[in-house]
Amino acid sequence: MACFLVTGGAGFIGSYLVHALLGEGHTVRVLDNLSSGHRKNVPQQVELIEADVTDPTAVESALDGVDGCFHLAAIASAARSHLDWLRTHQVNLTGTINVLDQARPSRRHREVPVVYASTAAIYGNCGSFPVDEESPAAPLSAYGADKHACELHARVAGAIHGVPTIGLRFFNLYGPRQDPLSPYSGVISIFADRLLRGDAIEIFGDGEQARDFTYIGDAVRALCCAMRAASTSAVVFNVCTGKATSVRGLAEIMADLCGTELVVHRRPARCGELRISIGDPQLAAERLGFTARTMLSEGLAITLNMPGRKLKGRGAGRGVRGAECPEIGIPASGRFPFIPLRAWAASGSNLNPYLATRCGGEASLWQKPVSSYPALPSPIRRYPCSTKRISGPKSSRTAPPGNS
Repeated sequence: MACFLVTGGAGFIGSYLVHALLGEGHTVRVLDNLSSGHRKNVPQQVELIEADVTDPTAVESALDGVDGCFHLAAIASAARSHLDWLRTHQVNLTGTINVLDQARPSRRHREVPVVYASTAAIYGNCGSFPVDEESPAAPLSAYGADKHACELHARVAGAIHGVPTIGLRFFNLYGPRQDPLSPYSGVISIFADRLLRGDAIEIFGDGEQARDFTYIGDAVRALCCAMRAASTSAVVFNVCTGKATSVRGLAEIMADLCGTELVVHRRPARCGELRISIGDPQLAAERLGFTARTMLSEGLAITLNMPGRKLKGRGAGRGVRGAECPEIGIPASGRFPFIPLRAWAASGSNLNPYLATRCGGEASLWQKPVSSYPALPSPIRRYPCSTKRISGPKSSRTAPPGNS
């Protein structure tokens, strides 16, 4: 089994990834300054380095002895990137360059693949939909601009310094554990909080803004698929469903699942908000073998803690086969099933040979149904809870893209 660093591992995406890696028997280390992540999201057996991703000493220490890095730490808010332009730039771009710099083979004496979070915000209003990876970058926010710059620096890291990378352009992610009070939360967690409390929801503009909502379980599978394919070519992939849902339609589905009347308060349209954000998932399907499989109705039911709930009202028909993919849902127990990472040893020109040696064989697992996966290691290897604090400025770790 391998050892992985997850920056931003106390946050929404990172914490689910950490649990998935542990469940497979891997050793995990987390780097997070807890400015928006939560210590309770980090399991006791995980070493937590409480430090800033912009601190070279902290990142150098965190990367010591790891076999791969999932870089998710960021200030993922377009609004904050405009209010605190310099600080968000330091975290989002300088932090990424710091990770890539410390992962150089000349420093590590071996390859350390880096899978990093990019965003659909780099596309801006590109004019044609769904957007694929060849669509021109035209970000409308400082956040999107910094993420696009991260992709460019990943190319430099591969071409000049030999660092294998893959960037994942996440579209609107959602799922349990999102904090509706956080300024980084997406529209689904905010709607869920209001509907479950019986409050009216706010919709900005006419509510016909179209979004590609992608479940957290699918995002974690994409991250796992990406690590085995990291290369110095620095390829980027959309992580999306390719299906459009309007904000108004989303509200109707969620109200239907909650069994409550939908009460909407209209607000003026927000300046700079994207009208349409829909991704093309084809390249990830072809190159990574990844396809988002969770239907919106199913993912929303799990997010609302109502698994198996069927749509009855105006939202009916928008979701398809709620139980189509139960293996990537997150049940109330919190146990997170996922595709085993042993499959990294599958043959492939982009496979890192060092990781292949560490992770073992069984390439065919990627094609097998979940019911045929071998049992996970039991018990999971446990390590003494260790928290290192390295002083430095507070930054934020990852959060899913919101409405933009």
